[in-house]
Amino acid sequence: MPSRVSPAEVAGDPQMWNRMLTLHAHVETRLTAALQRSHGLGLSEYRALVFLGEAPGNELRMQDLAAELGLNQSSVTRLVTRLNAADLTYRDLCPDDKRGVYTVLTDTGRTRYQQAVPTYDETLTAALAEAAESDPVIAAILTTARKSTAAQPN
Repeated sequence: MPSRVSPAEVAGDPQMWNRMLTLHAHVETRLTAALQRSHGLGLSEYRALVFLGEAPGNELRMQDLAAELGLNQSSVTRLVTRLNAADLTYRDLCPDDKRGVYTVLTDTGRTRYQQAVPTYDETLTAALAEAAESDPVIAAILTTARKSTAAQPN
């Protein structure tokens, strides 16, 4: 069980926060470029396929997908429209609530997702390794995060 962190240890540190935001932006830029170049997917599209691929029945209600992605309803609707047009997903009415709409992963979507996973993983690993090599503070943050994640049950 990980030890408790004191409030003083996590007190607002704008410098650290800005470093983390810069890292996040850098990693997302690299992931977006790699996924687009190799698989014709944007990062939000890939993440949607991940959540759908891991969901029971490979389907999620639109509002649940929006929550997972951190998008508002209109943004997820546009995203799903693009996924539908590419035959990666389709919409299905909720049998219990005719107003509810599910987004369902197609076989084509599952295949594209599975093909993109190694690209995502390799790009993420490389981007984080480069960041850790060039910035000792980021290296310490990533090490702490890995240890904390490893200590948590799935």
